[in-house]
Amino acid sequence: MDIERDLQRIEQALALARKAVAKYTPGRIDADRKAGGDPVTAADLELDEVLKQTLCIDDDGWLSEETRDNPARRGKHRVWIVDPIDGTKEFIQGIPEWCISVGLAVDGKVVAGGICNPQADQLIIGAAGAGVTMNGIPVRTTDKDTLEGATVLASRSEIKRGEWDRFMDGPLKVVPSGSVAYKLAAIAAGLADSTFTLVPKNEWDIAAGVALIEAAGGRTMEKQGGPLTFNNPNTLITGMIAAGANLFEPLRQYLGL
Repeated sequence: MDIERDLQRIEQALALARKAVAKYTPGRIDADRKAGGDPVTAADLELDEVLKQTLCIDDDGWLSEETRDNPARRGKHRVWIVDPIDGTKEFIQGIPEWCISVGLAVDGKVVAGGICNPQADQLIIGAAGAGVTMNGIPVRTTDKDTLEGATVLASRSEIKRGEWDRFMDGPLKVVPSGSVAYKLAAIAAGLADSTFTLVPKNEWDIAAGVALIEAAGGRTMEKQGGPLTFNNPNTLITGMIAAGANLFEPLRQYLGL
């Protein structure tokens, strides 16, 4: 496995996707609704095609929010797990908390990932054994080791639904944020201490971010207590927590997981 080649491919794909999305203006774009009610824009679909053409040049599998799932991916050794725009709601509203998200899973484990947030001018890429960079500069998760004052990035939607009410008066500093992938990447880059979601998410929401956090020295865990695995028949996970290595165990105990 040539991890440097894979990182170069991720960086190339994100660069091409960033170029493609530049013709769309965040906050000034029309959206349709998918069958489940989630928004989708022309940008989501265009970036999906750009990423697929750039990444799938070998016999790799493909899993994307914007592509009909092909069960053949289950038999693949390597699978690209992609969300062309994670945080479409924020993209539509012009809130700079969306990103293009690319993860690579090998035998069910994510080993490399990258996100590009064009509106914030941030490119965060990394892989197991190679570390993580943000705009070319090496970064790591924070060394925070106590819950008091720890910054946790929280889903705006979950906050609105009241799912974070019980944490608002606790020791954590809760900061609303958009895209799941972007929250995870921000933690990998040391821009925040932790995040968690106790509601289901899809593999494409978290694949890149999980790879980045683990490559940057942090830890992740599935809500039920096991490791996060990818390229599963059912792409939904029940929830997850993520944090720098020193904060992970205090956070897990605080949440009762």
